[in-house]
Amino acid sequence: MRNRSPAFWLFIAPVLVALMLVVGVPLLMGFFYTFTDWNGLGFNQFVGFEHYSRLLGDDRFLSSLWFTIQFSFVSVILLNIIGLGLALIVTQKLKTSNFLRTIFFMPNLIGGLILGFIWQFIFINVFGQIGQFMNVDGLQGWLSTPTTGFWGLVILTVWQLAGYIMIIYIAYLQNVPGELIEASQIDGAGPVQRFKNVTFPLIAPAFTVSMFLTLSVSFKIYDQNLSLTDGGPFNSTEMVAMNIVYTAFDSNEMAYGQAKAVVFLIFVSIIAISQVYYNKKREVEM
Repeated sequence: MRNRSPAFWLFIAPVLVALMLVVGVPLLMGFFYTFTDWNGLGFNQFVGFEHYSRLLGDDRFLSSLWFTIQFSFVSVILLNIIGLGLALIVTQKLKTSNFLRTIFFMPNLIGGLILGFIWQFIFINVFGQIGQFMNVDGLQGWLSTPTTGFWGLVILTVWQLAGYIMIIYIAYLQNVPGELIEASQIDGAGPVQRFKNVTFPLIAPAFTVSMFLTLSVSFKIYDQNLSLTDGGPFNSTEMVAMNIVYTAFDSNEMAYGQAKAVVFLIFVSIIAISQVYYNKKREVEM
């Protein structure tokens, strides 16, 4: 960066200034407000680390954090497995490959709130009717328990984002050299061996990108959570983003909600950066 020409910095300056104004300044101001009794309009006094120490005894926040961790863990695994599986299907020599790509990607174009209400109707009404017809109690009253609420959120998220992750894997699968695949076939490697020893190491960068995206998206989900379960029953499916919003706007504790947001930002950043560092070391140059 030190060897860049003045023209480079001239062209990039507007972006850097905009980024600082939109992201940097609000981030620093938000961190500052966590040490005050800020109410959204101003503050009267500094309270030090009172908000951060209060977090340790906030059972609702800790419960939402644990629920978010569990949800993100399951969602990240399923999103990458299904996304990669869809990419492998549509990169085969099929006449319907382009059509399938469109169909698989379309759920990503629908807003999270709308998807939440659609799947709420499916889980409650459609599943309920099927459960009554087949006399299956497990399909009735869906979303009324913490377990079904958890899996409802997972199903919605995977259905919405799997097609997007598929696109990332497709981009890297299409760049795998055909000569390597042919050479492995000549050596007698089967489909599973070719994928494990040739294809997967070469698409490791796609795995790094997809892991980062799915982790960040899963941890930050709010609109789907709001429209599908609204945190119920009894806040058992409330995720951290929703907990922060309720603290700041429903309870009108802006500074405390901001302290939760800062802790959550640090927590997610550590996880995301750690996985990027670990996965980068496993990548193979083409």
